[in-house]
Amino acid sequence: MIPVLICALVSLSVAETNLDILYPELEHSRTIYVTENGPKFNVMAEQAKVVTRRGGNVTLPCLIQREQQLPPSRKMRIKWTKLTSDYLKEVDVFVAMGYHKRSYGTFQGRVQLQGASPMDASLVMTDVTLDDYGRYKCEVIDGLEDDTVVVSLKLEGVVFPYFPRLGRYNLNFYDAEQACQDQDAVVASFDQLYEAWRGGMDWCNAGWLSDGSVQYPITTPREPCGGRNTVPGIRNYGLRDKDKSHYDVFCFTSFHKGKFYYLIQSSKLTYDEAVRACQKDGAQIAKVGQMFAAWKLNKYDRCDAGWLADASVRYPIYHPRRRCSPTEATVRFNGFPDKKHKLYGVYCYKENN
Repeated sequence: MIPVLICALVSLSVAETNLDILYPELEHSRTIYVTENGPKFNVMAEQAKVVTRRGGNVTLPCLIQREQQLPPSRKMRIKWTKLTSDYLKEVDVFVAMGYHKRSYGTFQGRVQLQGASPMDASLVMTDVTLDDYGRYKCEVIDGLEDDTVVVSLKLEGVVFPYFPRLGRYNLNFYDAEQACQDQDAVVASFDQLYEAWRGGMDWCNAGWLSDGSVQYPITTPREPCGGRNTVPGIRNYGLRDKDKSHYDVFCFTSFHKGKFYYLIQSSKLTYDEAVRACQKDGAQIAKVGQMFAAWKLNKYDRCDAGWLADASVRYPIYHPRRRCSPTEATVRFNGFPDKKHKLYGVYCYKENN
């Protein structure tokens, strides 16, 4: 807080004038009072973490606390930014000062202040995307005073490992970003992988994460995966060269608004026939991320292997049973067969109107 200086000037009365005449050596004095504890000003969040899903709306809390005798300042500046994984850069989200308001980048048209009161700097975000996941900073500046608070935005979703038709360990970081995007997902963060590991995820192939590190989750230690005598946890290769290093990737996706379904056909299909069959049904061949979201978040369960958009063949089992993943609930992977093989069905995805 800024010390408040209270200055009292000594005024001269007639008597004081006489004193000046009688005692010319006296000087007019100025008394300065210093108060170290000035008016209180701070910013707080009722919740340090808020949770939503893709396509949802959410409010990031940020409340301003000032002493009651201080009126709201017209020049108070409210700024929201998104923190990046390296903590050195911030992405501008929204700025407001008085009647002037501005949103930035992909947040344009989707963010605004809640404004429940003059002391409410909470940010309302609509149509949340996968990229919105992360940590946000609310900064309030009032004259020479300022304070900040950080709020985490989490998404309900699912992490899944991915590699393309080329095979394992063929993706540099930028290829990995594109691979996840192609499958209706984004590169997972460490926090998302950690939550997946806590939920039982066990995968013995290293993959990129959004911070540029390469890691993999192990719940059952074994020789090919860090050693039998190691403890369960997330194995970390550290930060890798984003251009030259090649690994798989861990992707993250969330709820989708469309319909994911297995298309009933009278016979099995080649890959090209599968693509056309979905199009004829007013849909598109489904992506890997859409299957994982339907399986994990909507409990989709079907024991029929089917083509997906990346030309892989998979099927989702939510309820383990004989002949259909008897030991675990998972998305079964049949590899990348020859596209001309007429051996599989197809999973489609149709956007809601």
